[in-house]
Formats: sequence, structure tokens, C-alpha cells
Amino acid sequence: MKYFFALGLCLVVPAIAQQDNPVTEQYELQKAINEAGTSKIDFIRALERHIRRFPKSGRMEEIERAIFKASTELNDDSRIVTYGEKLIARGSADLEVLDRVTRSLLTEETEDRARKALEYANRLEERLRANEKDEEAQKKAIQSDRDRAMFRRDMDRSLGRALFYKARATGILGDAAAAADLAQKSFNLFPTVESAREAARWLIAAKKEADALHYLADAFTLANARESEAVRSEIRTQMGVLYTQHHGSEKGLGDLILEAYDRNVRRAGERKEALRRLFPNYEVTEPMEFTLTGLDGQKLRMPSLKGKVVVLDFWATWCGPCRAQYPLYEEVKKRFSDRDDVVFLAVNTDEDRSVVAPFVKNQQWNKAIWFDDGLANLLQVNSIPTTVIFNRDGEISSRFNGFVPERFVDMLSERIREALGE
Repeated sequence: MKYFFALGLCLVVPAIAQQDNPVTEQYELQKAINEAGTSKIDFIRALERHIRRFPKSGRMEEIERAIFKASTELNDDSRIVTYGEKLIARGSADLEVLDRVTRSLLTEETEDRARKALEYANRLEERLRANEKDEEAQKKAIQSDRDRAMFRRDMDRSLGRALFYKARATGILGDAAAAADLAQKSFNLFPTVESAREAARWLIAAKKEADALHYLADAFTLANARESEAVRSEIRTQMGVLYTQHHGSEKGLGDLILEAYDRNVRRAGERKEALRRLFPNYEVTEPMEFTLTGLDGQKLRMPSLKGKVVVLDFWATWCGPCRAQYPLYEEVKKRFSDRDDVVFLAVNTDEDRSVVAPFVKNQQWNKAIWFDDGLANLLQVNSIPTTVIFNRDGEISSRFNGFVPERFVDMLSERIREALGE
């Protein structure tokens, strides 16, 4: 699910119907898009030529938004700023636009660009914090424990980025102490290599080298395979030089790094536990370690079912074949009704959970329904109905998509017995 403050872009160029009259703007715009083909830069240039030809276009805002979107995909900072600021001036800039324009402004460290970046970063933070408190917006974004955890995680990440931008802009404008404070707040809210390095940068500028070393050590221990070797090497060199300046050699530097490692492992663990209090399945990678939420809000811990054969039926209210399959499942369940070592779980995959209870009531189905809570994604359930059977050891014993009506009852019964080892 994509939240309203997430930092990915989803702008698209609207489909434009070709007109019969070749002199209309509609026709020329469609022609320009068609001639650009699949090249993003040609697409941008075609739209820019169109703007020059039709400077009073009634579709100017959507064209500018399309250019902005394509520019972000090309990491074209100049155009990101140019077209992003046009959207901001129109009052139509969303959080994604504000974020990307602010970042692009800070790629050149001049005071004029820093002032603009600081203004936009302040707006970004204000709007994020308003969204954080907006109960109506949260109701739309949050329907499950998983949504709640992702909302919190993404909000912290987004606010951390806003504070990072404010830190860099403030430092460029000459206030190193305030910049260091903002960067440290960014790091504490959502620790990243980038925010740790920013804190170290302005702490050094504020003559607080000892504190800067701690943040460089944080950056070094957080830098993993996703960071380039050049970035890791740069952090290592800077840390070594600064440490030697204060201690005469690198003796003791290893202890500083180990302390940072332990500190960041602890931080990551605390963050994970905090998110798991909101959503028990956060970063859980084993299906039989999941916790599912029932239609009545009850929680089912899958580990409690270990030692039993577990049959998962993934379905949705909009799935016609799922309705046809339901009575066949009920027939299989009757065959194993006298066994306590076989468990059947009907796992609903509807994104909108509010439709499930009325559906179950209307269809007069068994109310023992569980929501997938991320399990379908983990098991890569790409079509429904899908049946997954786990054996007594918690391993997948069998899996099949769809069903053959005349054979389903016998096929499923046979596979359950195989999972039982009979």
C-alpha cells in the first residue's frame, strides 16, 4: 500500500484522444508524444517544444507534471527544480514534488538555492506533521496492523528526510551549530548513513570533532552492501584522519567502531520491536512465524500450530471461483473433522477489509476468516484461489493454484494425508 506521504512518484501522462483537425493542440500534443517513442529525454524535449508552441495551453499543468515525472526518472536536477517549482507556485505540488525539488536544490550549495530549499523543507515538515495528526487521513490509509506499522515507518523516514534537508540548507547558510542539531534529530528519528554523515559534517564545522567521530562511526557501521565501495572508503578515510588528529594515531579507533556497531544493532532492534508492537509480522520471513488477524479481531499465532498440518485457502470477496470452491472446502473439512492435527484457515486477501464481514454474512459462510496480514505476499500468492499446505514440520508440503471442481475434494484430501505422512 502506498501512503500519502511516501516518497515515490506516480505521475503519468494522460491518454490524449487524437482529433480529426490536424491544427488542434490536442492533435499536436499526441503527435509529439508518439514521435518521442520510449525515450524519456525525447519525451521531455517534445513536451517542451509543445509548451513553446502553445504557451497558453489549457493542459499546461499536466504537461509540466509529466515533464517533472520524467525528469525525476532521469535524475535531471535542473528540470526537477524548474518544473517542480512551477507546480509549487501553482499550489498543486504534493509531498513528493516538495521532497524532490528540495533535494535537487541542495545538489548545488549556493545561498540562494539553500534559502529556497529551507523554505520548501519547512513546508514539507509542516505538511507531514499535519498529516501525522490528521485522523481522517489516517482512517483512509490505515485498515490493518500492517498499514499502521508502515504508516509509522514511512512517516519517520519522511520526517527524517525533511530534517536532513533543513540541516544541509541551514549549514550552507552559515549556522553550523543549528545544522548539526537538525542533522542529529534526523538521524535519531530515522538513522541513515546520509544523516549520520551530515551530522558529522556540521559538528566538525562547529568545532565538535569528538561528537563528529561518533557519527562517522555510525555512518561506517550502517554502510552496507547497498552503499558503494567508494562511499565506505571515503567514510573510513575521513574517520581515520579525524581520529588521528585528536589521538595521534588510529589506536582505539576499532573500539569506537565496535561501540557504534553495538549501538546501531540495538537501535535497529528497538525500532523493529516498536513496529512489531503495531504489526507482529514486521520483517518476519518464516510463514509459520506469522500472526494472523481474525474477522473478529482475534489474533492467531501460527507458531501455535506447529506439529499440525495447516491448510491455507487464499481467497477474496471479488473472486468468482472462490465462491464456487467454498462448499468443496467445507466438504474436505468434514472428512477431517475428527482430527485435531489438521487445521484449515480461510485467509482473505481483500485490500479493503470492510467488505469482508458483510460478504460473509450475505453468503452465510463460516465466520472463521483470517486476514492475510502480509502472508500472501511472503508466499508469493499471485492468483486466487490458491491453496498452500504445510506439513507437521512447518514446511510447504503442497501448493496449487485454482481448482478442478470434479476432483478438488479428493485431490485436497489426498495431499493432506501426504502431509500427515499417511
